[in-house]
Amino acid sequence: MVKNTEINLSTLAKDLKKAAGDAVVIGVGQGPDGPVLLENPLTAKSAEALAASLKALGVTGAADQVVRLPGLPETGAGVLVLAGVGKRAAGKPLSEEALRRAAGSAVRQLSGLPTVVLAFPTTGPADVAAVAEGAALGAYSFTEHRSSSDGLKDPVRNAVIYTDVAATDKLNAALKRAGLLGQAVNATRSLVNQPPSHLFPESFAEAAKELSKGLPVKVTVWDEKRLEKEGFGGIMGVGKGSTRQPRLVKVEYSPAKAAKKIALVGKGITFDTGGISLKPALGMGDMKSDMAGAAVVLNTVLAIARLGLPVKATAWLCIAENMPGGAASRPADVLTMFGGKTVEVLNTDAEGRLVMADGIVAASREYPDAIIDVATLTGAQLIALGNRTAGVMGSDSVTGPLKAAADRAGELVWPMPLPEELRASIDSQVADLANIGERHGGMMTAAVFLREFVGKGKDGEQIPWAHIDIAGPSFNNGSPYGYTHKQATGCTVRTLLAYVEDVAAAA
Repeated sequence: MVKNTEINLSTLAKDLKKAAGDAVVIGVGQGPDGPVLLENPLTAKSAEALAASLKALGVTGAADQVVRLPGLPETGAGVLVLAGVGKRAAGKPLSEEALRRAAGSAVRQLSGLPTVVLAFPTTGPADVAAVAEGAALGAYSFTEHRSSSDGLKDPVRNAVIYTDVAATDKLNAALKRAGLLGQAVNATRSLVNQPPSHLFPESFAEAAKELSKGLPVKVTVWDEKRLEKEGFGGIMGVGKGSTRQPRLVKVEYSPAKAAKKIALVGKGITFDTGGISLKPALGMGDMKSDMAGAAVVLNTVLAIARLGLPVKATAWLCIAENMPGGAASRPADVLTMFGGKTVEVLNTDAEGRLVMADGIVAASREYPDAIIDVATLTGAQLIALGNRTAGVMGSDSVTGPLKAAADRAGELVWPMPLPEELRASIDSQVADLANIGERHGGMMTAAVFLREFVGKGKDGEQIPWAHIDIAGPSFNNGSPYGYTHKQATGCTVRTLLAYVEDVAAAA
């Protein structure tokens, strides 16, 4: 089901002609007095002439601007591409994220050319890795359900990074990681982009098995009978309104010398109609993306396994389809969650927290060092933080390192509080909890609900936990930008991988 878009990444230190590229990309920044040609491998004469012509060519250096020119004989490529990197402060090197976005934007817009040489200024392995990551993320397409390839351009298949950075073991490892990271993000994108006619609980579970093949991971699937028998009332309560029954999938990577245990719980609502509390028709098609959290945690664990990190990482995929069938949960129903707590369902469109609660309890029973859940959980997240920034809430010992990891990975994540007064708003008159509470600050109210299901560790204290709400940034309904394509973005895979790498380094 999931066809990965992969790109070959390599480096070149001398003689551009040896790259046999179809295009050579060099950077242009926005300086205080106009466009500025960045350091590049052109001859001094060519670079000087080009720099003098930038304004006349309409080149501004703005991010995402790509201008194609006829190639120069010295490059050995038929096309010379000027790629904008955005504002450039004099005397300061480009940030890794600026390199990542510029490379991703160029590769995304150069679809149809098999081999592209990226000649942005790089000062070390981290810069080269950023360019490689951008290329891997930019070289994505989703054409699985097209009956014909007519009019479609194949993504770039080979990215050659022109750099003076020496080809060492460290650089080779950075390139390998960039490729694996791109593979993980793009696999996440392809799962989220799948139409709900093709991706439903059972097929999602099968896709998890397929993606795990050949890796040192163990995949366990709970079907509806086992879920019912073992008391997963949240997942069953949400999924029973559909003819396509729910699943819980556990993907476990457990290396022999793991010093830490991390549990990742993902919301996997393969389509969300809202159930009996039916959503408006406008925009409902985007609800195929309501399983993005589960796709993120799945591919994060698989990337951890591919990199062989010395951390036990377990993904819990809480998968259901929220439909208004005859067996669907009703407003005022009471569900008994896994672990025994009862929840009054006041709104069946607040279903994600119900399936996630079951997954968090299951994860807690294995006493991990930290639990991180990822979900497209609330519309309130978009109101608070917009379309591109995820909200993170929970234990300071987890949210702080997650924010630091996101900053390094180039993803937008912002910490939000969990005000204690919100807890009273999810009290129920007939059950332990209600599934909705205070409307204002709804992103935080949902997190307060999830916190109720985080178990205690062997020391008797609550397990360190964080909740990441990706409702906005997981799906791009606007124009493409940087390495971000339309529809699924694969956001937070990079953040979670960076976080786990930090955990491994500190162990």
